[in-house]
Amino acid sequence: MRHLLFTSDNDIALLTCGVEFFPALIAAIDAAQAEVFLETYIFDLDDTGTQVRDALQRAARRGVAVHVVTDWLGTGRLQSVLLKQQLQSAGVFHRNFNPWFRRGVTRMHRKLCVVDRAIGFAGGININDDYFMDDSNHTRLSSPRWDFAVQIIGPLVMGMHEEMQVHWQSLGPMKWRTRWKNYQRIRSALPLSVEGDSKAALVVRGNLHHRRTIERAYLQALGQSRESVFLVTPYFAPGRRLRRALETTARRGVAVTLLLGVGQFAMQDAVAQSFYPKLMRSGVRIFEYTQTQLHGKVAVIDDHWATVGSSNFDGLSLFVNQEANIVVEADDFARSLREKIEEGLADSNAINLEAFRNIPWHQRLWHGAAFLMYRFALRIITLNQDLG
Repeated sequence: MRHLLFTSDNDIALLTCGVEFFPALIAAIDAAQAEVFLETYIFDLDDTGTQVRDALQRAARRGVAVHVVTDWLGTGRLQSVLLKQQLQSAGVFHRNFNPWFRRGVTRMHRKLCVVDRAIGFAGGININDDYFMDDSNHTRLSSPRWDFAVQIIGPLVMGMHEEMQVHWQSLGPMKWRTRWKNYQRIRSALPLSVEGDSKAALVVRGNLHHRRTIERAYLQALGQSRESVFLVTPYFAPGRRLRRALETTARRGVAVTLLLGVGQFAMQDAVAQSFYPKLMRSGVRIFEYTQTQLHGKVAVIDDHWATVGSSNFDGLSLFVNQEANIVVEADDFARSLREKIEEGLADSNAINLEAFRNIPWHQRLWHGAAFLMYRFALRIITLNQDLG
C-alpha cells in the first residue's frame, strides 16, 4: 500500500492512560539533549498540563531546541494565547494550528512527540488531566479517562521526526520551492520491504497528501483478516466503505467486535446507533463502554495487526482532520493490546439485536434524523467529496 513506510527492529511499548503516558513523556523531555518536537490537539494548563509545560520550559532553558504545535480550537483561543506566552518566555518555539479557521475547518488532531530523534510517542492522549472530560464542561470523571499511547525506540522515530519537522515548517514562513520539495518528499514515500516478524509504520492523514491512508490501512487489514477484529473508538460514524468492510468481514466468519464510547455527545451516540441494526444483522458484536470516558482509538486484528493513534472511526478523522496512527505488525504487541480491550469489554454493555429492535419509534426516528443531519453537515465540510 502506497505511503506506508514499514520499518523493523523497533521497541514499542503500550502505555495505558495518563498514569503511564505522562511520566514516560516528561522523563524523555527531561533527558533531552538537543531537540524536542511535540504536537497535540488539546494542551490544558491544569495540573497535568502544567507538569508537561514545566518540562518543556526546563529543556529550553538548558539549550534544547523545543518546538510545540497545538491546535487553536482544541486548546482554546484564550488558553492558546496564555500557553504561547508561557512557553516563549522560556525559549520554547510555539505555533498554533489554524487560528481563526484560516485554513478552513480542518483541525490538527495528532498527538505526537519526538525527543532527540531517538524516542517517540504517539497515540490518542492529549495533554490534559485524566480525571476530567475533555469537552467544554470539564466534568469530573469517576475514574481516569480510558486511552492509549505508545513509546517507540528504533528506526521508526526518524520517520516521525521528518514528518513533524516538515509539518512545523509548513506552519511558518516558507518559500514555495521549499514547500514543493517537502510535498514531493512526502508524496514519494513507498512501502519498504523489511526483514523479521515485527514491523511498524507511521500512518498520517492530511488534506494535501495521504488523504485516505488511514482509511485504506483499515480496509486492507479488514480484507486480510481471518479470525478476529477488535475495534475501539469513542466516535463511530465511518463512511460507507468501512461499514461495508465490517459487515463483509463478519459475514465471512470473522469475529468482529466494536467497543464504542457513549454518553458524551447525544447526537454522536444517535448517529452511531443508527448503524447498529445492519451491523448486528451481519454478525458484528457491539459493546458500549460506560465505565468512564472512552477516548482510545485502537484496533487489533488476528492478534498480529494492531494500531494505536489519534484517528477516530468517523468522518472528521477520516476525511477532514490531520491525524496520526502507528500500525504495528507484531504478535506480542497485538496480544497485549487485545487483552486491554477485553478488560474494557468486561466493563461494557453488550447490545442485543432483538432488544434494540424494540426501542420506541421516536428513538428510531431520532437515530435516522441524526444520521441525515450528520451526513449533510459532513458533505458541506468536505465540499461534497466522495465519503465512501
